[in-house]
Amino acid sequence: MSVTISELNNNNAQSLNDVVSNQYLGTKRVLDLVVIAAVLPFVAVIMAVTAVVIKLESSGSVFFWQKRVGMNGKTFNMMKFRSMTSDSEAKGSQFAQTNDMRVTRVGKFIRKFRIDELPQLWNVVKGDMSIIGPRPEQESFVSEFNKTIPNYSMRHMVRPGITGLAQTEQGYVADADGTVTKLKYDLYYIKNLSFMTDVQITLKTIYTILTGFGAR
Repeated sequence: MSVTISELNNNNAQSLNDVVSNQYLGTKRVLDLVVIAAVLPFVAVIMAVTAVVIKLESSGSVFFWQKRVGMNGKTFNMMKFRSMTSDSEAKGSQFAQTNDMRVTRVGKFIRKFRIDELPQLWNVVKGDMSIIGPRPEQESFVSEFNKTIPNYSMRHMVRPGITGLAQTEQGYVADADGTVTKLKYDLYYIKNLSFMTDVQITLKTIYTILTGFGAR
């Protein structure tokens, strides 16, 4: 799926107001659960192996929980495989950087191929997230961006996703300018929310996983 800059800049608050009544949202929730049930046997094996190698490499929990902001601004505990050292947030929340020294050897691999995101399937089952949607951001960053980026809160009109349009088109973001562009992708997605849009993002996500595009 390819989106032009002019299309991204054509988003506005008024055009997004009817998304809450989009009939596809109910269907999307059902599809999420069906897909998880279908892939669970395969994914469970990958997750079991990942948990073992993480534990063998370094001490600490296999999983990493972090407060994120979801639909309608509600916070939830997002679950990931731990890809950094146990004290990675000793100095508070911060964006991951290129060649970040906090990332473990196993962490580099699972981040490249997005394996660290697999535990979020549980968040999808719980209803915190969807498979596809705007990526949920940390509370501290959301608080800052709500003050500095116009319409930032509108990305919370739908459930956040494990993958999304911004992740497949833009990759990882680590600064304010990149966040503004990511927001444009998020609002474009919400404005064009449909089954075919999700199918296109799914196909692009497979490419992203196979190539490691945008990982840090």
